[in-house]
Amino acid sequence: MEGDTVAYENPEDTLVLETTKGKVVIKLRPDLAPGHVARYKELAREKFYDGVVFHRVIDGFMAQTGDPTGTGSGGSDKPDLKAEFSAEPHKRGTVSAARTGNPNSANSQFFICFERAPWLDKQYSVWGEVIEGMDVIDQIKKGEPVRDPDSITTMRVAADL
Repeated sequence: MEGDTVAYENPEDTLVLETTKGKVVIKLRPDLAPGHVARYKELAREKFYDGVVFHRVIDGFMAQTGDPTGTGSGGSDKPDLKAEFSAEPHKRGTVSAARTGNPNSANSQFFICFERAPWLDKQYSVWGEVIEGMDVIDQIKKGEPVRDPDSITTMRVAADL
């Protein structure tokens, strides 16, 4: 609503996603994956994610987005990222970089875990955590691929709002 201001603990390290299902707030984790955090903030500031669909959503596992082609095989025109694996567990609300079989192939795609996924630990770069809106993520249409998928309307760094 007009005039509403929301105070985030660290607006420069907070992403706000408006989706077709509602608002999601992600706390960024530069302590775990500084290169990934810098990339996702850079792309958000370029409005790269606006209109991008959740192309792969597996019930009980995760919702994946970040591919402008909507196919799961696209990315940005920026170079791939070097892996920044950590001991941070993949649990409900974890935001992590999607990649191919090559550990250093993350680019713009990411996923949000619905539940604990220990087989991903130390294999994927965790770069954020949903701190508001997991109920919104739960409502995203499921599928692989998703028919008539939900999308990110806008994704912004909170400091820019």
